[in-house]
Amino acid sequence: MKNEDLIRAFEAVLFAGGEPISIERFSQVFDITPEEVVDVMEKLEKKMKKQNSGLELLRLENTYQLATKAEFAEYIKKAFDLRRRTPLSPAALEVLAVIAYNQPVTRSFIEQVRGVDCSGVVATLVEKGLIEERGRLELPGKPLLYGTTKNFLRCFSINDLSELPEIPKTGEEVNDLGEQLEITEEVTSEAAE
Repeated sequence: MKNEDLIRAFEAVLFAGGEPISIERFSQVFDITPEEVVDVMEKLEKKMKKQNSGLELLRLENTYQLATKAEFAEYIKKAFDLRRRTPLSPAALEVLAVIAYNQPVTRSFIEQVRGVDCSGVVATLVEKGLIEERGRLELPGKPLLYGTTKNFLRCFSINDLSELPEIPKTGEEVNDLGEQLEITEEVTSEAAE
């Protein structure tokens, strides 16, 4: 298959899939190496940018997905009559941070860190698709383990967990992070809908 045809075929598969598709899956489907998959994806991304497309190519860990650009969210909501959900509460952001930086974790670990019951917040984050169950801990009662999802990465515009900001050590750093979270909170409420 010619290089240009391969790029178009990748685009078609991504569009039809609607969900993140792994590099390994593309490698199997097209009978090419994972490195060649990444190369084709880079060419597809350049093509989309050159065409100034309303779509963008997202890389989420070892997967790729087509998504609409954030600048068109208002029109998409109007077209599909989507209701705006409430943004994440400060408690939900705290729980999400504990999970993101320490995963996989149990609910009791989160409660120990925060000092309050977190069952309602955990349930809300699972419902929004930002965290998911990751198995059970081999202890009495076999408590559930939680970790973040690909939707979490998408909502916070990061490719993988290594891109999370450093944990603040000073009061000034905490204030800077608080300002970043206020901006991210707006994006998260829109992306989680």
